[in-house]
Amino acid sequence: MNVEFVNPAYLILLGIIPIIIFLHFFMLKAKRSQALKFANFEALARVSGVDLLSKNIFILAISSVIIVLLVFSLAGLNIQRTVYSSSFTYVIAIDSSSSMEATDFLPNRLEVAKQAAIEFVNSAPPGTKIGVISFSGNAFIEQGLTEDKNALTRAINNIPISAIGGTDIGEAVITSTNLLESEEAKSLILLSDGRINVGTIDTAIEYANKHDIIIHSIGIGTEAGGQTSFGLSKIDEDALNALAYNTNGRYFKAEDKETLSNSFKEIVELKLKKVTSDTTPYLTIAILVLFILEYILISTRFRVLP
Repeated sequence: MNVEFVNPAYLILLGIIPIIIFLHFFMLKAKRSQALKFANFEALARVSGVDLLSKNIFILAISSVIIVLLVFSLAGLNIQRTVYSSSFTYVIAIDSSSSMEATDFLPNRLEVAKQAAIEFVNSAPPGTKIGVISFSGNAFIEQGLTEDKNALTRAINNIPISAIGGTDIGEAVITSTNLLESEEAKSLILLSDGRINVGTIDTAIEYANKHDIIIHSIGIGTEAGGQTSFGLSKIDEDALNALAYNTNGRYFKAEDKETLSNSFKEIVELKLKKVTSDTTPYLTIAILVLFILEYILISTRFRVLP
């Protein structure tokens, strides 16, 4: 379970609480000192069986909780949790940068990735919506969300090695997330050798989490690496691991065709989705209840008699 605030700047208002506590005890001490000048205040308290200090602390505690809940409400407290889902909508994001022409997979990484993606499409349960994007220095929507497996197969087959330099995984995540925006159970499957050299993934992770996206990343490439037109290319797993770990997904390392296919099969069996709940209505109800309780206590049990 993750907790996040839509407007975290409001949390600075929590600084009011220690000020109120200080003023409360300062004023209480002043009132007690003044009362003792005219009456045996402590004796009266013992006779009536009331601990005047504890009753003030109780009211103070309720007031402090009200302030905390009010600040959390203003800050937009959201709680994100993972729950079971029987079905998912997927976007398959395939790295088409020049490093994907590496020959440690035959004929190259991209062609093997495309074959595995098509196998996943064909094995998906009927009614499963899937989208396809390719990415290098930019991300391109090859096929919007659809249940048409033939259209998806054509879109995947038509992905070429990109003429645009670089690998921007962050843009791939953001583009995929936008495709999944209106879906209920959302998952991104990202295939790449991880050679990110454009932008950072921090924004992508934040964006995916904000929109309840689970990212399953598949690193394609061997430790020895493969030859490309610009030299040797090796897999870089750090970014792919970070994407999956920070979005409650799984990272899979594919060093051959079999492990790549198995990665897709395992992803189909993963049934947890992310759900974000807005706590504002519940916080508002709790604040109203505590206000009423505080009013009742002050007016009855803790009322100061003249």
